[in-house]
Amino acid sequence: MNRSIMHIDLDSFFVSVERLVHPELIGKPVLVGGSSDRGVVASCSYEARTFGIHSAMPMKMAKQLCPEAVVVKGDTDQYSKYSNIITDIVKEEVPLYEKPSIDEFYIDLTGMDKFFGCYKMATELRQKIMRETNLPISFALSTNKTVAKVGTGEAKPNGQRHIEFGTEKNFLAPLSIKKIPMVGDKTYMILRNMGIQWVKTVQEMPAELMEQVLGQNGGMIWRKANAIDNSPVEPYCERKSISTERTFDHDTIDVKMLKSLMVSMTEKLAFQLRSEQKLTACVTVKIRYSDFNTYTMQAQIPYTSLDHTLIEKVKELFDRLYQKRMLIRLIGVRFSHLVQGSYQYNLFEDSMQQIQLYQAMDKMRKRYGDDTVIQRAAGLGVKQSNFNPFNGLSAKAT
Repeated sequence: MNRSIMHIDLDSFFVSVERLVHPELIGKPVLVGGSSDRGVVASCSYEARTFGIHSAMPMKMAKQLCPEAVVVKGDTDQYSKYSNIITDIVKEEVPLYEKPSIDEFYIDLTGMDKFFGCYKMATELRQKIMRETNLPISFALSTNKTVAKVGTGEAKPNGQRHIEFGTEKNFLAPLSIKKIPMVGDKTYMILRNMGIQWVKTVQEMPAELMEQVLGQNGGMIWRKANAIDNSPVEPYCERKSISTERTFDHDTIDVKMLKSLMVSMTEKLAFQLRSEQKLTACVTVKIRYSDFNTYTMQAQIPYTSLDHTLIEKVKELFDRLYQKRMLIRLIGVRFSHLVQGSYQYNLFEDSMQQIQLYQAMDKMRKRYGDDTVIQRAAGLGVKQSNFNPFNGLSAKAT
C-alpha cells in the first residue's frame, strides 16, 4: 500500500495572526520581529518578500530594503493561542499527526482512501481550519514527508497540491536544489561550486559521489532528491515533560543558594530542550519541606526554549510558592507540554548578538560536555563539584 502523507504549513503565520488582530495591516509589507535596528526579522509578509526580505534577516537590513515596511513586535501569546486552536482541529479530524513546529504539521492519511479519498479529506481539513481561524494555509499530499513538504512550499501562498505516486521524481527534478530539506546556505554553496543547481542533477549523480563530498548528509540529500524517504510520521504527544529535582543532605533555608540552584537547573534543562529541538509551554516548580509536605505551582507560557525567559518564570513561581519559611528538603523544575520546534530564539525581542551568544554557548556545551562551566552569574552560587542537576532528570510522558 502506498503511503499518503499530508504536510500543512500556515502561510506567514506570525504576519497572518497580526492581520487578524490588526486588519489595517492587510496588503502592506509587514515585518514581525525586534523593533530595534539590532533586532531580527521573525516573519515577513509576501509583500515584503518582493523586496528580497526573508526571515532571520537583520531588521536594519530589511528596513533599508523596504523603508515603507510596517514593523510589528511579535505577540507569542497570540501565536501560541492560534497554534493550539489548529492543533485541536487536527487532533479531532485525523488518526495520526506530527507537529514539527508551531505552524506546521505532518499527517498520515494512509489507508483512508477506501473511506473518504485522501486528497478530498486533506482539502476538507484545510477548509475547516481556514473557516474556523480565518488564517491562510497551504498543504501538499504525497507518498512521503520530503515530497509533501517541498510540495507545500510550491503550493504557497494559500494553495494546495497533490503529487501522486510515480510522479515524485519528475515533480522534484526542475526545482532548485535549495528546495530539498537539509540543504542550507553552506551546503548550497558547496553544491553550486560543484556546478549543481537543480535537483535533476543530483538525481543523475551516483550516491557515492554525494557522500564523498558531504559525508553522511550527502547520502541523505541524494535520497531526498530522488524522493526516497521512509521516515514515519511521529505521533504528537502533547504532555511529554523533562524535569530535574534536588534532594539536600541537610534541609536548608538559604534562599540565595536555592535560587542559584534553580537558575543552574533551568539553564541545563533549557539547553536540553534546544539540543532536542523542543519547546515548552508549561513551567512547574516543586518544593518539599522538612515535614515532607510537597507543593507545586505551574504556569502556562508561550512556546520557548530560552534560558532567560524560563529562568524569569521559574524565579517568579518560586517566590509565589515559598510562603511557609520552613526548612526545605527538595526543590524541582519541570518543563511540560513539549513540542518539536525550530523556534529556538525570541526573534521578537533578542538582538542578533544575543542569538549568536546562545548559539556559541550551546556549541561549547555540546563540544565539551554538560559539566563545562558556562552559566549565568546568578547560578555561580552552586558548587558544581557537589551538584549535578541531571541527577534524577527524566524525560517522560505524564
